[in-house]
Amino acid sequence: MNASESEAGAESVWTAALLVIGDEILSGRTQDKNVAQVATWLNEQGIRLAEVRVVPDDSGRIGEALNALRARYDYLFTTGGIGPTHDDITVDAIAAALEVPVVIHPDARAILEDHYRDRPGGLNEARLRMARVPEGAALIPNLSSGAPGIKIGNIYVMAGVPHIAASMLEALSGTLEGGRPVVSVTVGARAPESEVADLLRETEAAHAGVSIGSYPFFKDGRYGANFVIRSEDPAEAQACANVLSDGLRAAGFEPVDGGI
Repeated sequence: MNASESEAGAESVWTAALLVIGDEILSGRTQDKNVAQVATWLNEQGIRLAEVRVVPDDSGRIGEALNALRARYDYLFTTGGIGPTHDDITVDAIAAALEVPVVIHPDARAILEDHYRDRPGGLNEARLRMARVPEGAALIPNLSSGAPGIKIGNIYVMAGVPHIAASMLEALSGTLEGGRPVVSVTVGARAPESEVADLLRETEAAHAGVSIGSYPFFKDGRYGANFVIRSEDPAEAQACANVLSDGLRAAGFEPVDGGI
């Protein structure tokens, strides 16, 4: 595994990447909604989403990204390209990248036979494509639409349709090894970032294991920012938020717990 440790004896930090596959994403025709839900779910499992890539429906590009990301991170999730049509090439691209053949998974076939038994057309050739997996793969249950996802090595292959991907994530909950979830505390203020940059830097530096993200906004004709404090230690995150609030107040900006 690639779980990294910041120092000897420290708790491992588990990381993941997300590979979003589809011409429709890159063209802007479809707006991706999976990044947010995958990131949120991973954090709940104690795994940090460290990188997201978007690639077209091109076997070579998919394989290149897949091999790079699966080697770099503990887990690799993919979304898109496992449906019944000719342009759903994810399974073939992954099999080629792993240098294994594509086979019909018997359990996947049985699931699809049952799902389409009383539906018009039954399990036709197009629908049977959704039972194809790289040889050696296991299945990810899909309680939403029948067609399962795929797990092979540290790769988790999911549908691109957000509610179906969510169903697959739910089935995976509690099955992956991870660390502690990252908690966040938000403090908002009508403070221009440029006027509190030093305060943010100094506050973050004074709290080990804490990061502060600054997210500016312009509302009701006034500038401001929400400051998100993140840490694996809830008490440390809150302590940092308290110090930041005191610093903002001293600088003349009234902090708002929970953000603005």
